[in-house]
Amino acid sequence: MNIIFNEQTKEFHIFNNNISYVIKVLRNGQLGQLYFGKKIRHRDDFGHLIESKNRPMTQYMYEKDYSFSLEHLKQEYPCYGTTDYRYPAFEIKQENGSTITEFEYVSHNIFKGKKSLKGLPATYVESDEEAMTLEVLLKDKLTEVELTLSYTIFKDYDAITRNARFENKGEKAVDLTRALSLNLDLPDYDYECIHLSGAWSRERYIKTRKLEMGIQAISSTKGISSNNQNPFIALKRPETTETLGEAIGFSLVYSGNFLAQIEVDTYDVSRVSMGINPFGFTWHLDSKEEFQTPEAVIVYSDSGLNTMSQTFHNLFGKRLARGEWRDKVRPILVNNWEGTYFDFDDEKILNIARAAKEDGIELFVLDDGWFGTRNDDHQGLGDWFSNREKLQDGVEGLSHKIEELGMKFGLWFEPEMVNKNSDLFRKYPDWILHVPGRNQSHGRNQFVLDYSRKEVVDYIYNMMAEVIRNSKISYIKWDMNRCLTECYSVALPPERQGEVFHRYVLGVYDLYDRLTKEFPHILFESCSSGGARFDAAMLYYAPQCWTSDDTDAIERLKIQYGTSMVYPVSSMGAHVSVTPNHQVQRMTPIETRANVAFFGAFGYELDMSKLSEEEHRKVREQVEFFKEYREIFQFGTFYRLLSPFISNIVSWMVVSKDQKTALVGYYKVLNDVNCAYRRVKLQGLNPEFNYTIANFNNPKEVATQNCYGDELMNLGLLTTDPSSGQVLDGTRKSNDFDSTIFILKSN
Repeated sequence: MNIIFNEQTKEFHIFNNNISYVIKVLRNGQLGQLYFGKKIRHRDDFGHLIESKNRPMTQYMYEKDYSFSLEHLKQEYPCYGTTDYRYPAFEIKQENGSTITEFEYVSHNIFKGKKSLKGLPATYVESDEEAMTLEVLLKDKLTEVELTLSYTIFKDYDAITRNARFENKGEKAVDLTRALSLNLDLPDYDYECIHLSGAWSRERYIKTRKLEMGIQAISSTKGISSNNQNPFIALKRPETTETLGEAIGFSLVYSGNFLAQIEVDTYDVSRVSMGINPFGFTWHLDSKEEFQTPEAVIVYSDSGLNTMSQTFHNLFGKRLARGEWRDKVRPILVNNWEGTYFDFDDEKILNIARAAKEDGIELFVLDDGWFGTRNDDHQGLGDWFSNREKLQDGVEGLSHKIEELGMKFGLWFEPEMVNKNSDLFRKYPDWILHVPGRNQSHGRNQFVLDYSRKEVVDYIYNMMAEVIRNSKISYIKWDMNRCLTECYSVALPPERQGEVFHRYVLGVYDLYDRLTKEFPHILFESCSSGGARFDAAMLYYAPQCWTSDDTDAIERLKIQYGTSMVYPVSSMGAHVSVTPNHQVQRMTPIETRANVAFFGAFGYELDMSKLSEEEHRKVREQVEFFKEYREIFQFGTFYRLLSPFISNIVSWMVVSKDQKTALVGYYKVLNDVNCAYRRVKLQGLNPEFNYTIANFNNPKEVATQNCYGDELMNLGLLTTDPSSGQVLDGTRKSNDFDSTIFILKSN
């Protein structure tokens, strides 16, 4: 890990054991991009990497000089209008209406460690020896605005983080109309772009498309990162697989409107841009004010997509997630939502909790409906005090009763929302996002509180904190069930209305920060109608997220497989629910429901008091099994093996850090008759270890295979299913939606 500055040539080489990033101060004082990729040796002059030739129909920066045009140079943080016609990284509108700027190099600072970002989540280090940071200061002389570009490289992760900060040192105000977090110009476009797209209940499906000349982009304008697009993209070579080839991943640590764009010009250069979506964004920068962009993370792999994902998993799991729960195994929980919805009282809740306790479940979570006059989704949001008609002793008393059973207690909040039928709205009707005189759109009969206003955040904080202080709460599910509309704040002047989307996100971060600091023992789980705000920034406050409202195991194969492209297994809330499933009405075996949910923050989403004796027996087996292996499930090294997007057979696995234990999930969506012999090539094992192989879902079956790691990775694990026809050897029959967990152990 090092950052070297070539003083004579004004070049920076940022590198660790596996990757290199080379940038240069160009003739005009701006920063040029020379190289990003697999580590190269350092040299005192990288100038030969600059490609600058006289080309027809080109505009040049300097009179009588036909060798310097920004149109044909790869840049670090480009502007528009001074010979570069591609989309820029930033734009500043000045008092005279001009958006032309010339940010020139002033100085730089190289230091060990990594700074935090004011008011924003970001990766961090626990020791200055873990990372090095480069800050490059540039200045536009006419406006006197300063721009600081920050780069951090980690010692133990093949990742570089970037952000930008603008500070107005001039006397006149300016308006930022575009302020992205990163720009990376790559020298060719022989890539396929991977992104995670979907909708409610089918979030983060993997989509792949070949780059072509022009613009390819994903974005959100919903005020949240959204269940339609996730703030992540990856570029991979066409021949790249899960285990071989080059891949570059880009993740934005941000929870609001975003843009991830690749522009391929007609000279084959691919410009990757990522940051706050410029659509609907302006930031008024008065004299002496500054603006900080969110952090963007770039990960490089030359050994396939699995390695790229594992870097994200390790970095986000250990140096983005924080607090007491970062490294602790997550409790097995039961949530009452799909079991009761709004229809519950003390006795019904305690019956569920007692049944759950008998099966070994550790945490009971009370979902929506415990507060105000909340008997349906038309009322009560914003009134965060106990409904004593439902709960005789309130949440406060119920939490103590749950603890007396020997379980922990968790509680649901939706703190960013309000119903008009609530005490809060009747008292402060102007506290919602709305445009005076215009229609007010609703979603799920609720409206969005104006979190750009400190007094609103303070009010909600005080209400939530009082409930928490007076109760025994170990877990909070923070929900957010609609997107932002009429995004206008009556508390801000006209020239600052373009700031509301971003100020709203900052308000959410502020509330999260205050609650997690006052109540560090509480495990927070973020939720937004399931996975509509499943992004890296949320992991900074809540180390796990409710992955999707879709609890169907077969649908979850795609959802969790896609989510694993960038987010760790420990971050994925995954529950066993009832059948027929409430979202798709599918009937799946309870074994398969658990076998999918094991690969996540495991729990149950049903009324435990209504299960049959046989179901209780299976739940106890599942809980006992998960407790034995949950540290490996949640914190082991995860590998994708067979994709649900291209195969009827789906498989993934997780390997312990010492490689002595591995758990392989194997799922067959639809059954087949007299099938071919099958085997799955495993990953991540020690080739020298001899592994015994058992089948969790057939406990009477002794270990049937005994193989070395090299066999299992090169020849494969035998997974041939029993036929659905006549079975003569006493093994179980295979069915639709079948699955098993293979347990591999080496002494």
